Amino acid sequence: MMKCNLKILLAKRNLKITKVSNDTGISRTTLTSLASNYAKGIQFDTLENLCNYLKISPNDLFTTDMEKREGGTMEITKKL
Repeated sequence: MMKCNLKILLAKRNLKITKVSNDTGISRTTLTSLASNYAKGIQFDTLENLCNYLKISPNDLFTTDMEKREGGTMEITKKL
């Protein structure tokens, strides 16, 4: 299962969901759902917007149970 690290990332940056919402245009509902790990998915434009705002990659935003078992980092790669 994938987990979203948004709550941790916001805490490290001392950011509130309301500020991120106001700055990015992403709804508070969406951000809260992601931060609470209730979200079932994410739109690519939302993912890109959030990653650009936080200056992170999708790898930083999400972790998987598999990573914990293997002790590694999942790489999201683009195949051409």
